[in-house]
Amino acid sequence: MDIQSAEAFVAYFERIRKRTDRVVACVPREQIEWTHRAGAFTLADLIRHIGATERYMFAENAQCKPSRYPGHGRELADGYDAVMEFFVRMHEESVAIFASLTHADLTKRCETPGGVSILVWKWLRAMVEHEVHHRGQIYLMLGILGVETPPLYGLTSEQVRENSEPLNRQSAFVSPQNTPAKKPRGTHRHPSDSSRRPDPGR
Repeated sequence: MDIQSAEAFVAYFERIRKRTDRVVACVPREQIEWTHRAGAFTLADLIRHIGATERYMFAENAQCKPSRYPGHGRELADGYDAVMEFFVRMHEESVAIFASLTHADLTKRCETPGGVSILVWKWLRAMVEHEVHHRGQIYLMLGILGVETPPLYGLTSEQVRENSEPLNRQSAFVSPQNTPAKKPRGTHRHPSDSSRRPDPGR
């Protein structure tokens, strides 16, 4: 995906964020700091991380400034309400920056925290992938907790299958079990041809 204008990118990114917002809203208040394993991101850590990287890494780099990423700890926002407010505020500040970028800004090169030089629009594209990655983690952790989450595009897997045409399996694919194995060239011998094999002692 090429990003040719800030306006088009912001419109696209807002649609991505709405899907993230729907799953973040499913996080139970009393389990905001829950994690599946000691030392791993908590649900709040993930929400703070998405917000903090968007605002202090991606948005800063998009202006050709160095990253100011402060981490994802509770010192940024502690408690359910504070975490949710932080998440919203980071996005609003970031979108204001992204919307101000010109086409010339998008085609400049910025430097990532890893020291990589990259076109600004490509770094913004990576930001979307970054958010989707962590959104998937939130989905998984909520699944472990048994929390019901919304389908990503409005339909469950079962509903998609129900609304799809039947698959003609014979024409769609060939089962590996029914595919004859290819014989390597120059090595074929009949199973009963052991008498014709060269004597290794010769």
